[in-house]
Amino acid sequence: MTTRKTLLGALPAATYTTDAEGRITYFNEAAAALWGHRPKLGEDQWCGSWRLRTADGEPLAHSDCPMAIALKEERAIHGAEAIAERPDGTLVPFLAFPAPLRDEAGAVTGAINLLVDVSAQKQSEELTHRLAAIVESSDDAIISKDLCGVIKSWNAGAERLFGYAPDEVIGKHVTILIPADRQSEEDLILSRVRNGQRVDHFDTVRRRKDGRTVSISLTVSPIRNASGKVIGASKIARDITERKENEHRIRALMREVNHRVKNQFAVILSMVRETGKYVTTAGEFEKQIRNRIMALSRSQDLLVDGDWRGASLSELVDNQIRPFAAEHRLLVFGEPVTLSTLAVQNLGMAFHELATNSAKHGALSSDRGTVEVEWTVADRFRLTWKETNGPAVEEAARNGFGKVVLERITPIALNGVGRLNFHPKGVTWTLDAPMEFVRSADA
Repeated sequence: MTTRKTLLGALPAATYTTDAEGRITYFNEAAAALWGHRPKLGEDQWCGSWRLRTADGEPLAHSDCPMAIALKEERAIHGAEAIAERPDGTLVPFLAFPAPLRDEAGAVTGAINLLVDVSAQKQSEELTHRLAAIVESSDDAIISKDLCGVIKSWNAGAERLFGYAPDEVIGKHVTILIPADRQSEEDLILSRVRNGQRVDHFDTVRRRKDGRTVSISLTVSPIRNASGKVIGASKIARDITERKENEHRIRALMREVNHRVKNQFAVILSMVRETGKYVTTAGEFEKQIRNRIMALSRSQDLLVDGDWRGASLSELVDNQIRPFAAEHRLLVFGEPVTLSTLAVQNLGMAFHELATNSAKHGALSSDRGTVEVEWTVADRFRLTWKETNGPAVEEAARNGFGKVVLERITPIALNGVGRLNFHPKGVTWTLDAPMEFVRSADA
């Protein structure tokens, strides 16, 4: 017995013995470490663990443990799985290999049990299953290949992205996904992987099963074996088609914004130049320029609200004239029409000049004065601004930038004709222009 204990004590594996009734007669230090508990020799029965659980985590009586079954059934058991619960709550999964001990006559005199701690194996299996679940549920395409470029694994994301089922591509070279003009990329990627280097967020193009190309962002990492040797590569491909389309739209938008900003600068420079011709003091110049730029800004607000597709003519009239006139003094008649950006900008300037001059010298400078704005949109666009019940109007008082806008700038921009008339009872302005220059193409 002493020799047996000496031999068992030297073993690195957890080992213990019992008598024929299952009372523990010996355990080595490896067993005590596995249990986290030191059972009482000759008293504790079947197993030295503080508590036991089944492999599924359910409570397990000591009398139902592998050692008890081996003794009761007088047979060896190979690799029964259970869990030891230590007093501190730690759970240690193990495999048990109990076997009866017999005397020379064959009678069972006790049993010996070898316990193998499989915690590391279980953790590895759990990690493997978790990683496999992550890979399989990922929206990204995750592919592995060997150092020759042969595909070894293919997840559901890869099937969705490229259109191939796993059995159609596993075992084939990854170049079936690469367009002819990009084949050299694979040699570059594999050379970096062989050197243990990672390829991060490489934007490229790949080919689907149906022949269509798809823009992807590619990340490639080396796969190493237990000794650290690179044996393959893991590739994660993400569909960036939407991102590329957004980038294209943003670039197109920036070009459009740049064009519109330059147009605005041209309009403002024209305002500055023309205004300077008709004022004599710096204060008046500053005031007129500020008001005209603010009017231009109000037109821009309407265009922004309409996503630059245009703006309603009735909203433009209200936007530009309402600051100068109470509601009952402004009468608006006309069919609904959405103006083009060009029409919004130019008619906005015209309405501002008309309203400004009316507030200073015309109908809106009088308590009883009114302004009527009316338009038709049949074969051509025809608009009339008519002031009534204001003070007598003198044409000589109306020379200036506003007249240039109404008779030249706005009509020419809309390929039409503008007429400004100074009747004693009030100013009238008419505009006649082709509908295609006035109405928004998105209307």
